[in-house]
Amino acid sequence: MGTGNLHIDLSALVENWQALDRQSATNTGAVVKADGYGLGAGRVSKALATAGVRTFFVAAVEEATALRASLGPDPVIYVFSGHMAGDTQTLSDLGAVPLLNSPEQVARHSAALPDHPFGLQLDTGMNRLGIEAYDWSPEMSQDASLVMSHLACADEPEHAGNKAQLKAFLDMTAGILAPRSLAATGGILLGPEYHFDMTRPGIGLYGGLPFKGAKPVAHLDLPVIQTRKVNAGEAVGYGHAFIADTPRVIATLSGGYADGLIRAMSSTAMLYAGDTPCPLVGRVSMDLLTVDVTHLDEVPDHLTILGAHQSVDQLADAAGTIGYEILTSLAHRYKRSYA
Repeated sequence: MGTGNLHIDLSALVENWQALDRQSATNTGAVVKADGYGLGAGRVSKALATAGVRTFFVAAVEEATALRASLGPDPVIYVFSGHMAGDTQTLSDLGAVPLLNSPEQVARHSAALPDHPFGLQLDTGMNRLGIEAYDWSPEMSQDASLVMSHLACADEPEHAGNKAQLKAFLDMTAGILAPRSLAATGGILLGPEYHFDMTRPGIGLYGGLPFKGAKPVAHLDLPVIQTRKVNAGEAVGYGHAFIADTPRVIATLSGGYADGLIRAMSSTAMLYAGDTPCPLVGRVSMDLLTVDVTHLDEVPDHLTILGAHQSVDQLADAAGTIGYEILTSLAHRYKRSYA
């Protein structure tokens, strides 16, 4: 193989959803935005629908178009960006449900699609999307199918922002009859008071933190193109960022920042030959990585960068980022397989 092999374990994905679903007594949807967090929204959503998911969330109406084609007419698809100018016909054709974020969107939706379902997103302290408290009236929710907000600090259970946002959500939605949703993955783990009528896990489905019990979903093997002996004092890669202090054996692998293996993991990430760690040395380039395999008795035909020994979050730590960025950056040059 000339490019990496990205294997997506759909059974692990489903088990992660089931585990999060068991933690609440509410309905549990699934967030499949950003092409199913980089793993293929079509295949991911079909597996989740087969497991019982009936409500999906995407970022924009363009994502809803692809999702509806995969899922058919029955599942509910919510659109976080709401009813943007130019979305009217597509929302109508798809039966997708916008989560209205402002009085302007409420007015647009009421005028353009008065009989079309809608939800509402409230800002409870994140200051990103949602109707502000000073613009909010509970009467807005009279025909809404869902009223939601989003927690900014749910991955830090002790953060004061969680309780503050919970209180704001309770205050703003007091007395309304519409179903409510506050918890994504982190919110589910905070406990029942955050669950309301619908939870909507995202990153935890795909094997990421803060769901520490998640099974890994993405497995990535990179083929070894070439190996060479490097003498002490010789340099490897762009900028001569790595200089061997002793004789080394260096493997060159197919994979680089064009494949989502970001440059920030240069000289810090680890790859694995079976159970044996092998350090990435030198800079990540567009298409290639260089890895020190001096200590191996035999160099295999591939090394593993995501798998049993290294999660997306562990790889993200090496790059000074988060698992979300690693997953959603995985490019389409990989050969993908699903099981």
